[in-house]
Amino acid sequence: MKMPRLTPIALSLLFAGGAGAADRLPGVVETATVHVVGTTPLAGVGVPAEQVPAAVQSVAGERIAAGGALHLGEFMARELPGVTVNETQGNPLQPDLNYRGFTASPLLGTPQGLSVFVDGVRVNEPFGDTVNWDLLPRTAIAGIDLVPGSNPAFGLNTLGGALAVRTKSGDTHPGTRVEAAGGSFGRRKAAFEHGGSDAQGLAWYVAAETFRDDGWRDFSPSRAGQLFGKLSKKSELVDLDLTLTRAVTRLTGNGLLPQSMERAERDSIFTHPDRTQNEMNQLALSGRWWLGDADSLTTTVYHRRTLTRTLNGDANDDFEDGPFDGVSDEESGALNRTRTKQAASGVAAQWNLDRGSHRMALGASYDFATSRFLQSSQLGRINASRGVTPEDDAELENEVVGRTRTASLYFTDSIALTPALTLTASARYNASRVKMRDQLDFVAPNLDGDHRFSKLNPALGLTWQAAPALNLYAGASQGTRVPTPIELGCADPANPCTLPNAMAADPPLKQVVARTLEAGARGHFAGGFAWNAGVFRTMNHDDILFVGTSTSAGYFTNFGRTRRQGIELGLSRAHGAFEWRVNYSYLHATFQSDACLLAENNSARGTDPACTGGGQDDEIRVRKGNRLPGLPAHSLKLALAWRAAPGLRLGADVQAFSGQYARGNENNRHRAGTFTDAFGNVRSFDGGGRLPGYAILNLNGEVDLGRGWQLFGRVDNVFDKRYATVAALAENPFDAAGAFQPDSGDWRRETFVAPGAPRAFWIGLRYAFGK
Repeated sequence: MKMPRLTPIALSLLFAGGAGAADRLPGVVETATVHVVGTTPLAGVGVPAEQVPAAVQSVAGERIAAGGALHLGEFMARELPGVTVNETQGNPLQPDLNYRGFTASPLLGTPQGLSVFVDGVRVNEPFGDTVNWDLLPRTAIAGIDLVPGSNPAFGLNTLGGALAVRTKSGDTHPGTRVEAAGGSFGRRKAAFEHGGSDAQGLAWYVAAETFRDDGWRDFSPSRAGQLFGKLSKKSELVDLDLTLTRAVTRLTGNGLLPQSMERAERDSIFTHPDRTQNEMNQLALSGRWWLGDADSLTTTVYHRRTLTRTLNGDANDDFEDGPFDGVSDEESGALNRTRTKQAASGVAAQWNLDRGSHRMALGASYDFATSRFLQSSQLGRINASRGVTPEDDAELENEVVGRTRTASLYFTDSIALTPALTLTASARYNASRVKMRDQLDFVAPNLDGDHRFSKLNPALGLTWQAAPALNLYAGASQGTRVPTPIELGCADPANPCTLPNAMAADPPLKQVVARTLEAGARGHFAGGFAWNAGVFRTMNHDDILFVGTSTSAGYFTNFGRTRRQGIELGLSRAHGAFEWRVNYSYLHATFQSDACLLAENNSARGTDPACTGGGQDDEIRVRKGNRLPGLPAHSLKLALAWRAAPGLRLGADVQAFSGQYARGNENNRHRAGTFTDAFGNVRSFDGGGRLPGYAILNLNGEVDLGRGWQLFGRVDNVFDKRYATVAALAENPFDAAGAFQPDSGDWRRETFVAPGAPRAFWIGLRYAFGK
């Protein structure tokens, strides 16, 4: 008799915090109530959930759909503790998702610290470890698992955690469903899915979705389309899944806005156009081969192609006093274009052994990718709408080919020392090579490079079932991230890169090493209450940070050490027609080394003697204990679901976040006012460099109309709260009326913000049959 079949990338892995005991609204599974969970990204040996030393948060697709979220990041920010979103791009499908202070973002220039998998296939793009949320097959999601900590079993880039997405199959999700919805901002979307199976073990599933949105800000239309298909075959010998994913999107994200403009006109933009076009095709084949009652072999092979094209209208960073610097008044703006073509392939195999009290998995993987990046710039004139009208021919500035190779060996072992005490150990060895070849300049110094990285990362954890209603856990883990081609090509402060990035011959970067310690407790008590409490600390060594020098330029650098530590508390109850949940998170994210960083728009620039050597007047001193920007310290999330009547569900959720420092204010000392630096330069600064906290209320609901019909809707930001999710210090070349000022002496140094969307509503109709 073969072992129970496990979902790929299930709850696993080792060592993080809080328990997931608070996640008990419909479709949310508490970790402690799941009988068996996986231990690696591939389907394999199962471990009883109470023996997993981790606060894995597992959420079913039904819950994600019920909230009406456009993407996983939006849902996770609303529902899951420790998760926040920065809307840096200004597009609903392009969020920066932060978990415990680590980020998964589609934006080149954002240091990545989370790995993301779909059915065991890593979807972090090879050129910059970015995550394109718009390319994930939302309709086809059967569930997600958020695994905290620096778990080595998930491989590279798992510094703060891993997100595992599971997709639907025809045998688990039979029938047909169609839906359509529309509402504010000209948003309309439609989805279709169908699944089925036969008596011979063949199953099929297909899903398609289309999205159109005019945007709530000026010049902000977007559209997206996704197609997902899965063909499955199950027998006594093997279970096979063949999946095909295709997505095409055209997104407008107009980014940050000076606070002076945001106060005057909430829906305005800084400059335009700002457009990203993505096209992705992925084919994957996974199988589980049964070798006996206790042994199996899991295999996965995949190929993924992604084409990303961007067009960004920006102020010309070289424009200083017009013709006096050799730049004419007709060259106040620039159209920056990029084209990134990426192809990634990989293969993995894992042997699974289950002996009851001893469960082990031993595996190997090999991933390789090629990226071709082209960047051009076309000078132009900023017009009355703050768009850029081209006045010159486009000039190719960079063309580089990057190749990455990673080979890995890993194991994980879970041993029941006693019926109540379980020891879990794992380790993974990664050997990576990153090669870059400059396609424009063949003479050094150029972008050519050949970099090798290797590391053995261990993890160890212990769980103790102290009482029937009390489970304790503790663990330690280590993970790494190697520099990506975009980071290696943009690491020189003397040659900052535009975003999306131009590149130059730069100093090498070290790989990031993250070490996490974690402990916690979880349990339940009479009356249907469930609770969790956990503490964590992750120390990053040689963290890779992006230091901004303007709204569209900056450079990558290794920064000695950074630390993210905090607590997570949760309480929930399901009682009668009501279910509710409360989650609180505290994050203390700080620099743990002193350094001088370039920060041209910080009021403290050029004032610290340690950073003014050689006449340097544009650096700040970052000290141990300074807070990392862009991360609120406190977050509180409340959710309520009420089955008001048979077939009627009403829901509400509240998210409250404390304030955060703006990017560019890494020293936490920026202030508004006029200041004199160590060289006698007098400069004025607007904005305090810190965002205030905010809280918003959202409503959702659905009603069954009978015969398979369902009406659903949602209202976001019910009280129309004005808020911003992230900020940065930058220079504003426009006057109060929004007109470009040719004299750079009139430009203002301001705090730029990413404004949150105003009140909005959507309503839709869903029809399901054939189940």
